[in-house]
Amino acid sequence: MTIVERPVSESAQVPQPRPRRGAGIEDGLMGVALLAGPANVIMQLARPGVGYGVLESRVESGRVDRHPIKRARTTFTYLAVATKGSDEQKAAFRRAVNKAHAQVYSTDESPVRYNAFDKDLQLWVAACLYKGAVDVYRIFVGEMDEETADQHYRESITLGTTLQVPPEMWPADRAAFDKYWQESLEQVHIDDTVREFLYPIAASRVKGVKLPGPLQRMNDSIALLITTGFLPQRFRDEMRLPWDAARQRRFDRLMAVLRTANHIMPSFIRQFPFNVLLKDLDWRIRTGRPLV
Repeated sequence: MTIVERPVSESAQVPQPRPRRGAGIEDGLMGVALLAGPANVIMQLARPGVGYGVLESRVESGRVDRHPIKRARTTFTYLAVATKGSDEQKAAFRRAVNKAHAQVYSTDESPVRYNAFDKDLQLWVAACLYKGAVDVYRIFVGEMDEETADQHYRESITLGTTLQVPPEMWPADRAAFDKYWQESLEQVHIDDTVREFLYPIAASRVKGVKLPGPLQRMNDSIALLITTGFLPQRFRDEMRLPWDAARQRRFDRLMAVLRTANHIMPSFIRQFPFNVLLKDLDWRIRTGRPLV
């Protein structure tokens, strides 16, 4: 069996459409970006401090294994706020996140030391979100030109600063980011405990929901193909998820179908859930409901 080592976004099977110059990374892509969500969670949690911080979290409502839909809403609201939110929305969401993060820290029994206010770990999470967004853009739109890529990178600093990452910690340019990313991969490790925690997420299983045997196997097969396809090889290896040329071709064909479907959908559907999350955030602030 031959393992394919190419980047997740490359496809020898399907020609890439010409990118729209200056298109925002989120424009018309948020619906399909949901497909890459499980892979991005795995990338973030592949750093032991993040993995055990989530696995051992005292914030019950934020546990991705028990409340995947709520956690997805929180994550995508964060992306909406970081990239399009007003200063007031960013401040309100940061306060809510900080309140939750105050409960996330290691104990004497934890196998690794971690704290949700660790700026290095927050930078890693922001870096995963940026890299995942670029991969989604490549697959569903095409390669950015240099000017668009540089502009998007500069704008992506808010993925970190909306947390507590100071601007000077964000790598200065794309070359510096690539260096940071390669060096950070040396700190990636998924042990058996975290891998067992992440596998149902990779298979898009919902806790407490069990499909009939054949349907469950079909769901797992498709979900694992999508999740593994969006993962760089290093993370596939850590998760022990098999990948080969045949799986790559299946992934490419599926993405081609979804790309075509996404292009012909009405704009308001392609922009979902981005187009409703900021309105939902304002409603939650106005009515005093939890933001995360």
